[in-house]
Amino acid sequence: MPIAAVAAAPTQADLLDFVRRTAADAELIASLPLDPEGRTWVRLEGPGGSEAWLIGWPPGTGTGWHDHADSVGAFLIAQGELKEYSLAARLPTDGWKTLELTDDVDRERTLPAGRGRSFGRHHVHEVLNRSTEEHAVSVHAYYPPLPRIRRYSRTGHVLRLEQVERPEDWQ
Repeated sequence: MPIAAVAAAPTQADLLDFVRRTAADAELIASLPLDPEGRTWVRLEGPGGSEAWLIGWPPGTGTGWHDHADSVGAFLIAQGELKEYSLAARLPTDGWKTLELTDDVDRERTLPAGRGRSFGRHHVHEVLNRSTEEHAVSVHAYYPPLPRIRRYSRTGHVLRLEQVERPEDWQ
């Protein structure tokens, strides 16, 4: 009796490849309903049991500071442009409410259509559509499927844990 092969967990590169191929599907991108005021999203079937989303961003909307806990991820812009602010620092995973950040941890990227990135576990970032007129659409994938999202507020160099969301909060 043959032993069934166990599929390897998708890597950051696999997730980035998936979001790149998915963002190139013009029919799928055009099928996303866009709301003039709030973000819209549709769940997709990601590779290897990953969680994937197609997200529409009206002008001026964003995520706020957050991380994806123990998941690795990737996202790519299919339409429009998004700005990502991130922290180049590994934060403690649990047991804190407020952290003082050093001067050298801030990073920012402008991601036009066709550009994206992957990231590792505990990546803290904020993603924004800075346009005043254009919607943006992006494709995101995470593995393992998001166990939680931690939301933060930021004032200057102070990062404060505000809320922990579980999958039932956004699905």
